Amino acid sequence: MTVALQTLSHSPADRDWLYNQHFGLTCAPFSLTPDTRFFFAHDSCRIALNTLTVAIHSGEGFTKITGEVGTGKTVLCRKLLSILRQNYTLAYIPNPYMEPLTLLSAIADELGMAYPENATQHQMLRGLGLFIINSYAEQRRPIIICLDDAHSMPLETLEALRVLSNIETQQRKLIQLVLFGQAELDQKLDLPQCRQLKQRISFSCILMPLQGRDIQRYINFRLQVAGYAGKPLFTATALRRLASASGGILRLINILTHKAMMSAYGAGNKRISDRHVKRAIADTDAVVVTARQKQRYFSWFIPRT
Repeated sequence: MTVALQTLSHSPADRDWLYNQHFGLTCAPFSLTPDTRFFFAHDSCRIALNTLTVAIHSGEGFTKITGEVGTGKTVLCRKLLSILRQNYTLAYIPNPYMEPLTLLSAIADELGMAYPENATQHQMLRGLGLFIINSYAEQRRPIIICLDDAHSMPLETLEALRVLSNIETQQRKLIQLVLFGQAELDQKLDLPQCRQLKQRISFSCILMPLQGRDIQRYINFRLQVAGYAGKPLFTATALRRLASASGGILRLINILTHKAMMSAYGAGNKRISDRHVKRAIADTDAVVVTARQKQRYFSWFIPRT
């Protein structure tokens, strides 16, 4: 039995519309899609964004942002891209788990560079170098390449990025690379094979989970963006339990909050209480609870006969 079973009598489109109507929303507030409309600049995120903008405006070659799964690295990356779009030429690689030649081809595609179908890695590096130099000479726009999930890159691909970063004039770097990844990225950079690349990372920052009242502010912020204008939707007890269960991880907050709201909607309730959050916790594998707790949480939703 899952939270979603309470609303299976409607089609997905009708269910979404009815769910939004029930709470007075214009759109889904806790979707897992990294939508920059819902970018929430908490303290750690502000520090990371400031670090990125300072590093890029300073013309540094490599910048690194790391954080645990679900802490908002992708939406931060997209927010950065939206800020830089007017003054920089941008390339975004969402999944750089590629061999060096494939990644270089993906970067060339993002930049709009033509290249031979059977180009070698050497030809791609040389072609990108000439393209970037000519592009800067014509437009005076440095190139920023953002790589999400950078921890997944093979070591030889990281080395190809280091070589690519050598493109520069006597005054400045013409290409800057921003790496977003989990803690495994730091482990790779600590390997002897990556020592040259690690030395080139001038700025780095760790994206932390939400702390304290920021969790409540985050939930309220997303609800407001989604059009909610009523009284506080979550009880204080529900918020405390949600904060504890999520550990401040944005993705878990979104999942638990959405499921708790679905539970309340399915029961016809206009406010989310502790029992709705308990139900969401029991329905979410990523939250560690005991089998006994799960059974107790589920029992709260068994209808009386």
